[in-house]
Amino acid sequence: MDGSAQGKRAVLFLHTATLPPLGADTWVHVQLITKLDRATHDLHIACVTGSASAPTPTYQAVRDIPHLRVVPANLGTERSQATGRLAGLIATLPALPTMVRLARHVRCHRIRVIHTSDRPRDALAAVVLARLTGATSVVHVHVGYAPWMGRVLRWSLGRANVLVAISEFVGRTLVEGGHRPDRIQVVLNAIDPSTWEPGVGRDEARQELGVEQGTPVVITVCRLFKEKGPAELIRAIALVRHEYPDVKLLVVGSDVTGGAFTAELANLVEHLGVEENVTFTGRRSDVRRLMAAADVFAMPSFDEPFGLVYLEAMAMQLPVVALDNGGTPEVVEHGQTGLLSSSGDVEAVAQHLLTLLRSPDLRAQMGAQGRRRVEQHFTTDRQASDMAAVYALIESRSARR
Repeated sequence: MDGSAQGKRAVLFLHTATLPPLGADTWVHVQLITKLDRATHDLHIACVTGSASAPTPTYQAVRDIPHLRVVPANLGTERSQATGRLAGLIATLPALPTMVRLARHVRCHRIRVIHTSDRPRDALAAVVLARLTGATSVVHVHVGYAPWMGRVLRWSLGRANVLVAISEFVGRTLVEGGHRPDRIQVVLNAIDPSTWEPGVGRDEARQELGVEQGTPVVITVCRLFKEKGPAELIRAIALVRHEYPDVKLLVVGSDVTGGAFTAELANLVEHLGVEENVTFTGRRSDVRRLMAAADVFAMPSFDEPFGLVYLEAMAMQLPVVALDNGGTPEVVEHGQTGLLSSSGDVEAVAQHLLTLLRSPDLRAQMGAQGRRRVEQHFTTDRQASDMAAVYALIESRSARR
C-alpha cells in the first residue's frame, strides 16, 4: 500500500554518495529519517547500497532503520573518481536507467516530496526527477551560497521548489544570491544529546594522551582546511603558552588536502616552538572521549554555516571559543555558552582561552548552560518536527495550485 493510500505524506530522500566517510549532509538526513513520525510519513531513500561485504556509508547508516523503504540507485561513478571529460561522461551512463526506475517508483508510491542535499549531482537528479513526476523538489543547503559553486549546483538551486537552509545565515546568503525568500525555509541542525555524556572516559583518555591531571587541554575537531581556523588557533595557543607553558591543544580531524595542509600546520607549530603543546590526532572514531579529556573547545572557523561540532561540545559541557560570524552566533551565545571574537583577531582568541582556563567556575557555568541550550533548542526531535512542518507547508501550497 502506498503512502497516499495510507493517508501518509510520502517522501523520497536521495543520496548517491559512495565514498567514506558519511558526510554531515547525509548524517542530518539519517537523523530526520530516524525521527520523522511514521504515523504521518511514508519514507523512502534512494541510495547506492554497495556489496554485502562493502556497503556504502549511506546504506550502512540506514539499512536497519525501521519502516524505511530502500531503493537501490546508481547515478554512476562519483566525479572525484573520474578523470577527464570522456571518463566523466562514461561515468554518468548508469544514471539514465536509474532515473527511469526512480520515476516509476515515485509515481507508483505517489511520492510528493523528493528531498536531497546540496551535493551537485544529487541536487540535479532531484530537480529533474521532480519535474518528470510532478513531485516537489527540496534541496537541503548546508553551506553559504557563494560564487565558487559550480554551474550544476547553481542551476539546481535556482530551479528547486524549496531550499532548506541549516541556519538563518545560510538562508541570508541564498537571498543575497538572488533566490526568492518564499522558496527558503530554515531548519536548524540538531543532535541527540543523550548520546553525549559529559566527562565519560576523561581519565582514560588523558592517560592515553599522556596528559597530567591538572594540565589544561583545548580541543578542536574539524576537517582540516584553512577556513576552519586551525592555524589561527595554533597561533593563539602560542600566546596562551606564556601563562600556561604546559597547555595542550588536540587537533582532531582528517586533512581534506591529502596531507599538504597538515604539513603546513606542522611547519607553523615548529616555527612557533609549540611542538610540545600541539598534538595532531588525525581522524578519530572516539571524539566523545577526546572531548571528555578537554577543558575548552575552540574552532575559530570563518563564516561557519552552522557548526554541528559546537553542539557536540556544548552537549559535553565544554565552553566554546569561536568567531562572531556565519551561523556560529545562532548556536553559541557569547558570554553564556562560550566566547566569540572577530575574524582575524588571534589575540582575542588567546584572551578568550585564557579567560576560560583561569576560571574553572566559569567553565563549569558555561558548560552547564551549553548543555541546557542543546537540550532545549537543538534536539533531533525538534529538527524532525520543524521539517515535518516544511513538508506540511509544501502540501498546503500544492493543494492551492
